[in-house]
Order: sequence, then structure tokens, then C-alpha cells
Amino acid sequence: MRIFQNNGLSRGFRVHRRQSPYQTFAAGRAQFLDTRFTASHILLPVLTDSPDAFYTNGDDERLQMLWAKENGLRTKNLEQILLAQIEQHRTEVFYNLDPIRYGSEFVAKLPGCVKKSVGWRAAPSGSANLTKYDLIVCNFPSILDSWRQKGCRVAYFFPAHDPVMDAYAKARSDELDLIFIGGFSRHHVKRSQALRAAALTPSVRARFYLEDSRLTRLANFLPPVPVLRSYRHPDEIRQIRADSLYGLDAYAAIAKSRIVFNGAVDMAGDDRGNMRCFEATGCGAVLLTDAGRYPEGFVDGETMLEYSSPEQIPELINRLMRDETLARSIAEAGCAMVKERYSKQLQWAKFQDLI
Repeated sequence: MRIFQNNGLSRGFRVHRRQSPYQTFAAGRAQFLDTRFTASHILLPVLTDSPDAFYTNGDDERLQMLWAKENGLRTKNLEQILLAQIEQHRTEVFYNLDPIRYGSEFVAKLPGCVKKSVGWRAAPSGSANLTKYDLIVCNFPSILDSWRQKGCRVAYFFPAHDPVMDAYAKARSDELDLIFIGGFSRHHVKRSQALRAAALTPSVRARFYLEDSRLTRLANFLPPVPVLRSYRHPDEIRQIRADSLYGLDAYAAIAKSRIVFNGAVDMAGDDRGNMRCFEATGCGAVLLTDAGRYPEGFVDGETMLEYSSPEQIPELINRLMRDETLARSIAEAGCAMVKERYSKQLQWAKFQDLI
């Protein structure tokens, strides 16, 4: 199977990524893959450099322009460059992690060599049209139902354990008691309430690595303004806030904290299982996360610990701080589970079954 995987870069990653100068497309792509950004979603043939696999970030201007230059393509149009890459690769299966940017109109332009098009989308997306894709996948059943209702063929698929996490799990040191890594915006009301409860827990060494929305950044920069009150970080969060982390930097931070705190976005409903669940357990931390429907293997009190309300959070944090045996047991069980049930080999086998 000749597989082409396309990805997109988040605003936060673009701002905070550290880049060394590179002069070729291959060098730039290798440098990106070494960051392990979204590695849980990148398929095994890409990570093992299979000759049948091609990977790119279709919205990375510098990377894509280098490919165009190297291949004599005189255009700055990123869509045209991506289509040319697919045609040159003789792609049979196109797997797109950025289908909102490259939706049905793009799929209609795919060259004839492409036999199947698959898009990953794990969020409600307004009026976005993905019906031209042969398959839409993610690990949130309610989101899949919403795409099915829009006319898409859907299937359950999952992130995977990144083998690079193993080195971090083996070299753990509890420099912090609790960390959070993720987004903060007006779409995170429940998460904000939970973060406040965690931040207010006494005698806990905590740090929140936050990717803030544009209005949250503005609200924190200006003196308090009533109209932006709901976007501004509460004082207790501001005191322990740091810039968000990605890839290897996130792995390193997780390996230095006993607990990784997690909370779903409001639009997730009862479904759970964001990428942080796989990163936290894979790097050997205790996953403390909100109650809901989790993927198989994520079991409250065994491979993770759940809270049902903000009021429960301080009690659970203190329990994990007092009982090192319990914390170690949950962390080790979670790490073993995610390595066994969500390996890259099983992820790739599942993907092939879907095609």
C-alpha cells in the first residue's frame, strides 16, 4: 500500500517550535518528525521511513516551497504543491489529519492513482463538507455519529503509543507534583473550573503549560476588562502558567511530574480519549482526568484516576500525593496498558483493516 499522510501545524507549535536551518525538503521533514509533534497520530510506515510512505505538513510554507523548488514546480499555491506530491508519489491511500483545510473540494481533485481517501477529524466542524472522503475516522463515537448524519462513511480509529516515550518513562523524576498541557479558551469552561480547583490545592507543586486562544492572550495582556473577563486566566492559574509544550518537550515535562491533569473540551460531550491520555500514560505519569467514556483499557482506579466534579479534585490530588504506592501502581499499569493495547503495530494493522 502506497500511503500518503498529510498533517497540519497548530498555531502554538508554529510559534514555539525550535528550528535549525535546513536546505532540503527531506531534511526539513526529518527535523519535524524528530520533534514527535502529534506522533501518536503518525502511522508506522512514516515513522520507519518505509519506501511506500510519504509524509508532509501541507500548511508548512517553507517545507512545501522547498519541495516545489526541488521538483521544478513553479507555484506558491500550497494546494497545487500537495496535489503534485501525491501524484509523484503515486499514492494509493491518502490519509489526511488536516481535512478542514483540505476538504471535499480538494478530494475531488485527487489524481486517479488514489484509490481511498481517509480523513481524521475528532471535533464538530460547523458546515465543513467532508462527504467526498471515503472514510472519516477518530476515537470519539459521538463525533463519528455527527459525521455519519452529514453523509460521511465513518469508522473508529485511535491514536497510538509512540515508542520514543519509553525512554522518558524509564527516566522519570518527580520534580513537580502535577502538570497540565493543553488549550485555554472560552470553549473550555469545564476545563477552566477543573484547572482552578487543581491550582488551589494547597502544597502542590504545579505548572500549567497553556496554549491560549487569541482573545485569552489579549485578555491577559491588558488590564482587566469586563468584556474579556471570561477569557482571562484566573489569578491562581496565572501564577503557575507557562507556555505550552509539544512533542519531545511535552514528553520531558510529563516525565518530571507525578500527575498529568487532563480535562476534555466542552464540545466533547461524554467521549474521552484525547492525545494527552496516550502521552501521559506512555511517559509513565498518573493520568488524573475527567469522568466519561474512555477507550478500552483506560479504567478508573487501575490505569488512570477520574474526577466527576471540581470539588473532588483536591481530594484526589492529595490522595495520590500521600499514597506513593497507589500512584506508582496506577502509573505503571497505565504505561503497560497503552504500550500493549495501542502500539504503532496495532494502529497500522487497524488502519489496513479499514481500507
